[in-house]
Order: sequence, then C-alpha cells, then structure tokens
Amino acid sequence: METIAQTVVNGFVLSSIYILVAVGFALIFSLVQILNFAHGVIYMIGAYLCYYCGVVFRLDPWAAVLMSALIVGLFGLFLERFLFRPLHGDFNRTLMVALALIVIFQTAADVTVGAYVKRVPSILPGVVSIAGVSLSRERVMAFGIAICLLSALTLLIRKTMIGKQMLALAQDREAASLQGINVHRVVAFAFAVSCGLAAVAGGLMGSIVTLYVYMGDSMLVKAITLVIVAGMGSIGGLFVSGLLIGFIDAILPTFIGGAGSDAVGFAFVILILLIKPQGFFGHEV
Repeated sequence: METIAQTVVNGFVLSSIYILVAVGFALIFSLVQILNFAHGVIYMIGAYLCYYCGVVFRLDPWAAVLMSALIVGLFGLFLERFLFRPLHGDFNRTLMVALALIVIFQTAADVTVGAYVKRVPSILPGVVSIAGVSLSRERVMAFGIAICLLSALTLLIRKTMIGKQMLALAQDREAASLQGINVHRVVAFAFAVSCGLAAVAGGLMGSIVTLYVYMGDSMLVKAITLVIVAGMGSIGGLFVSGLLIGFIDAILPTFIGGAGSDAVGFAFVILILLIKPQGFFGHEV
C-alpha cells in the first residue's frame, strides 16, 4: 500500500513539474511561434542558481527558490529584448540562437561545476503520515507549490488584462497590435514568466534528485512531448498530457528498469499520435 501511495505521489510530482516547464515552452510558441529549445537549459540554470543561493549564500530554501525564479525571470527579459525580438519572424535564426544558448550555458556549467554531485537543500525535510502511509514531505510540498503556480498562471491568463492580451496576441498578432496592445511588453512579460516557471521547476526537481549539467536535455524532451500530445497551441491540454506522461514515468520504472521504461513510454506516446496525430486538443490544419 505504501509503495502504491508513493508511486501516486511521484506521479503527481513529476506531472506538475513537467507541466511547469512545458507551459512556459508552449506559451512562448503560442505568442511568437518560437521553438525555444534553450528552455531546457534555462531549467538547468534555475536549478543550479537555487543550489548556490541555498548553499553558498545560505539563503532559506524558500528564499533560494524565489531568488532563482526572480533572476532567471529577469534573464528571460534580457533574452527576449536583445536576442529574440530583433529576429522576430526569422524562424531559422531564432532556432540557431536557441541552439547556441544551449551550447554556451552547458559548456559554462560543465567548466564551472563539472561532474560534482550537487543537490538543492530540502525545502521541507522529513516524512508525513497520511492514513498510515509515510510520504516524503518534500515531494508533497513540491506538488503543492507546482499546483499553486499553475493555478495562479491559469487565473493570470483568464482573469487579468495582460492575460487577455496574451490570448489576443496568440490568436492574431497584427490584430492585437491594431487594438492598441503593446506587443513587445506582453511578449517580454511572457518570457519572464516562462523562464521563472522553468527556474522554479528546476529548484523543485533539484531538491528531489541530484543536479547534473545535462538535466535540461531530458526535461526539454518531456516538455516537447507534452506539447505535441496536448496539441500544438493548447495550453489547457498540457494538464492532461502532463498527468499522462508523469504517471507513465512514475509507474513504469517500478516494472521496467533503466532505459526500458523510457522506450516503453515513448512507444505509448507514438501510439497516441498514430491514433490522434493532432494531439488530444489540437486541430487539423
């Protein structure tokens, strides 16, 4: 019973963290049609910043996560203003910039931290007993934080003015501009939110597993998988695809060890796309 409960908790934790990363990736794609492949490395940077804030600068674990999100969010503003905005509409060049960012930051991280094993300080150490089942407080809290952030983002998009401007921009950039919407301001805000969410996801995951330089690569693959399964442009569909992929990744390793679980998981995703090529909530074009 305890193993089942822990697997369920792991499924929810993985799902929520996958969704945090994927929703930022999908948000940028919906607004400016940029496939920001550097999103995975931003997730990695957020995890390491959280580690250094907590270990080197002795910040409280909560403050470390917040500081990491703030710094990476501001970095997102820089990326949008000086790298992606000048190249708007040039898909090939924006793709090359994203790939260059991956090489630069992974190389920098490899040189500075290398193979040293690091882990983000625990946000909430210990275990909690629920109905006689012992569960890690850290994982339960990580899930709670992710759900709160995703709920806040949903409310932001649906209930606030800038959220409605994002929706308008995603539907038609030129029409939104003609209606007086400051397109650059909205896109810059979206970049900051996207990068900040990735940093929080990195910090939460870093408190559960050890950090390594190429951790962003696997997370980027998960984010892209979620976006494709949900349907390109469907933000809401990410919640469904995130739960599906998260529970697959939580359950399969208990039966299939090593890379076999990843192979079976991707085979299942391919099967879904063979049946519904546009994804769960996508549409044919």
